[in-house]
Amino acid sequence: MRRPILTIALVACLCAFGAQAAQSRHKTKSKPTEQSATQPAPSAADKARIDALLQYQRDLVTVNALRSDAVHLLGAALLARPLPDQQPELSFSRLAQRAAAAPAAGPGITWARLADCDAKADACPNASMLKQLQAQAPDNAAVWMLLMDGAALKNDAAGERDALAKAASAKGYDDYYGIGLQGIASVVGTLPPLPATMKVVRPGDPASALGVELLIAFGVANQHPRPSLKPLLDLCGADGAAKDDALKADCLKVAHTMEWGSSPIGRAVGLHIQGELDPSAKASTDNDARNLAWQMQNYGVLGLKSMSDDARAGPLLQAARSGGTELTLVLSTLRTNGIATEAPADWQAESPQPAPAVSSGK
Repeated sequence: MRRPILTIALVACLCAFGAQAAQSRHKTKSKPTEQSATQPAPSAADKARIDALLQYQRDLVTVNALRSDAVHLLGAALLARPLPDQQPELSFSRLAQRAAAAPAAGPGITWARLADCDAKADACPNASMLKQLQAQAPDNAAVWMLLMDGAALKNDAAGERDALAKAASAKGYDDYYGIGLQGIASVVGTLPPLPATMKVVRPGDPASALGVELLIAFGVANQHPRPSLKPLLDLCGADGAAKDDALKADCLKVAHTMEWGSSPIGRAVGLHIQGELDPSAKASTDNDARNLAWQMQNYGVLGLKSMSDDARAGPLLQAARSGGTELTLVLSTLRTNGIATEAPADWQAESPQPAPAVSSGK
């Protein structure tokens, strides 16, 4: 791949905000043998704050389990997912099942239930939910990217090619991140955070109710299942696809769909593939990829600042509660904060750091 900095390596900054939030919520979760030699042991204040955050999260699940609408039940389910020792009726599995049976439930809830699986048994994503998604959302290329991931793990080249063909016929690309975030953000607004959650222990810890709500909402949302997209990149590489007209055509169709889909990661991959396979579009895709890198870098910075700035946190949470896609949230957040969506002429993307792993629902 010849253009990693502005496209594929964009993933390094894409999840910075959510990954930071998730890390902040679980600083005491690592086993002693897993801790870095340079990482200090968590202090008593650290532990007290984490315990308070977990208790607040449990309280949110308990209260919202009484709801009957899909949005709040899904939010409660996703908040319950990382909590240990949940009662069966307050578990991720049971709450997600109830959300799926609620009025107005759609494929976004089915997608979230991909994570209702046993990773230790190598049974992720949930096969039943994946099959249901194929029936619910056959025009969603993201569904076929999940099938492509599965075929690649089995070294099933024919299965990968079939999934690509189906994705090429799809009308859109949506990994439903916005649906999950909407549920979580709606739930965290139903109870005030416990006072102990707002005791600042380390720089960057939120000191207000809105900051804590933002921390939990985006930290949990960061665990959203996504396709890996690596099999797509491998199959649609310039060396192979350029020699097969039918393969090239399908790759370009999928790339175009992903460019205009819900996901910044998907858009980055789509731009990369189009630039590789269509030299006439290279200048345009390079510029679009540069703008995307600018957007994501600024969105990550704004997200981190929002955890200690209520004037930013409030509008960001409200936007998350309104639904929409991840990419529309990014663009609306930039505009709300007066940041241009096109990179300045003299701006250069930062050198990429190792990217956080993309969740596949395990």
